[in-house]
Amino acid sequence: MRCAHDFACTQMGARTIQHGREAWGWRGRTLGRPVMTAGGVAWLRVAFASTDPFVCPFWNGNIEAEAGLPRSIPRPRLRAWHDWSDQLGLYRAELFDHTSRRTVADSAAIATLPDLPDRWWAALRNALDDIATVAINRVAIQQGFLDWVMPRYLGAPIDTLAPTSWATAHGELHYANLCAPDLCLLDWEGWGIAPRGYDAAMLHSYSLLVPEAAERVRRELGHILDTPDGRFAELVVISELLHAADRGSHLELIQPLRQRAARLLGRGLPAYTDMRSSVYGPATPCSLDPTGGFVGDVIQSRSIHLFDEDDDATNSSQRYDHRCGKGEAPPCTIDHPGG
Repeated sequence: MRCAHDFACTQMGARTIQHGREAWGWRGRTLGRPVMTAGGVAWLRVAFASTDPFVCPFWNGNIEAEAGLPRSIPRPRLRAWHDWSDQLGLYRAELFDHTSRRTVADSAAIATLPDLPDRWWAALRNALDDIATVAINRVAIQQGFLDWVMPRYLGAPIDTLAPTSWATAHGELHYANLCAPDLCLLDWEGWGIAPRGYDAAMLHSYSLLVPEAAERVRRELGHILDTPDGRFAELVVISELLHAADRGSHLELIQPLRQRAARLLGRGLPAYTDMRSSVYGPATPCSLDPTGGFVGDVIQSRSIHLFDEDDDATNSSQRYDHRCGKGEAPPCTIDHPGG
């Protein structure tokens, strides 16, 4: 991948900055590094796909975000991209604006209370409102996956249909994808339609280890979470994260997630051993989501994190399965265009 990154530099008129940090994606499928261009410092990310990536929405997520999102949403802008192939597979180089802003946390879940000013929360509310209005055909999560995962982790019977229509979501709204003190949203590979309130529910779920942080999210985003849509979105995200935990991701969240789900449902959940055994039960049948998206023969976890940190690297493979209809590694993950 370093050779591919060097090749991309030559094709895009950039040079690698000496001693600049490297951000590796899942299983080395992507590599991002700061580069120098004629226009100044930028972030060059190279992704590799060993099979046809165009069946997967992740491959084009950043490009479609650049074209389809309003400028009011604070994010690193995609300047250019370049595709090529060799005998091993396909490559894509994406040149982003470089940001010096730091993420709120290095991991999706937080262990300490972040110091986020009121203006940051106001900017986040505005950004979520703007994202929800974007009309797209991309899918952030499949209805077929909800039909499969929610009864297994929350118990049956349970309604797996959203109270109202779905809305466009970032799809990965957690603390490792949010910069502060000035808001900037990173990682647009997986954006698309989802149950309304999905982003707010995700941020809240990843806050549960710090009760003060979870309370802050509920206070700042209560107009979303304190609705039937918001409560349903919480149950969706909780189901996803519990399934991801069965595959080794953020095990520390299991207890607070189950406690939150029980509170929302007003009843107990299946015993955890029962849930774990159900994960390896019969394969999920193929199905179509409301927009016609395909769900694969075996839907695995729709994990939430595509961030270049080793402790969360397993999540991207889980997240890929149910959107792309495959049980193999994702062709691409995101690295942050920051230093």
